[in-house]
Amino acid sequence: MTFDRIYCEVQSFFRGWLCRRRWKQIVEEYIRSDHAESMRRRNSIVFGLVECEDEYVQQLSILVTCYLRPFRMAASSKKPIVSHEDVNSIFLNAEAVLFLHQVFVQGLRNKMENWPTLQLGDLFDLLLPMLGIYQEYVRNHHYSLQVLAEYKQRPEFTHMLKRLEEKPLCEGRSIESFLTYPMHQIPRYIITLHELLAHTPYDHVDRKKLEFATSKLEQISHILNIRDEIELYNLKILSAHDTDT
Repeated sequence: MTFDRIYCEVQSFFRGWLCRRRWKQIVEEYIRSDHAESMRRRNSIVFGLVECEDEYVQQLSILVTCYLRPFRMAASSKKPIVSHEDVNSIFLNAEAVLFLHQVFVQGLRNKMENWPTLQLGDLFDLLLPMLGIYQEYVRNHHYSLQVLAEYKQRPEFTHMLKRLEEKPLCEGRSIESFLTYPMHQIPRYIITLHELLAHTPYDHVDRKKLEFATSKLEQISHILNIRDEIELYNLKILSAHDTDT
C-alpha cells in the first residue's frame, strides 16, 4: 500500500469522524432545544387525547350495552316496566353519540400511524358538522335525569337497574354517571385544543385548523351552557309547581 493511499484513507476516516461528530452535536442541540421540547409535549398531548377518547368510547359502549339495550328489551316485554318513549327520554340519542365517537377515535388511530407527523385539524373539521347529534344529547340531559328519577321510585324498575349496575363492566358506577359523561366532552376537547395550540408553532400546517376548531367548540359550549341554565331553571319551576299542587 502506497503512502498516498494510506494518507487518503486516514484523511477520509477523519473527515467521516468529524462529520459524524458534527451531526451528533446538531442532533443533541436539537434534542435540548425549545422546539424539540414543544414537539414532545405536543405528541404527549395527542397520545393523551387518544387514550381519553378510547376510554370515553368504552364508557359510552357500557351505557348502550349494559343499560340502554336491556331497558329497551324490557319495554318490549309483555309486562313492560318502562315505556319505549321513556327509554328514549332517558338515553336520548346515546347510540348516535357512541357511533360518532367510534368514528372519531378510529380517525385518531389512523392519524397515529403517521407519527411523528401528527396533524389533527382536518379530523376536527370532520367532527364539527356532526356535533348537532351531540348537542341534542346535552340539551336534553336534565330532562333525561328527571325521567330516570321518577322511574327510580318504582320497585320493578329499581330492581332491574340495581341488577344492571352490579355488572362487572360498570365497576360500581351508577347509571347517572354514564349518562353524564357526554356532558363533559366538549369542554374536554376545548382544553385539549388549547394545550395543543400552546405547543404548536404559528407556522405549523395544523395551526389554523386547530384554532378554527377551538373557536367553534367554544361557541357551541357557550350556547349549550346557556341552554342548560334555561333548562335547569324550567325544571326548578316545574318542581316547585308540582310541590304546590
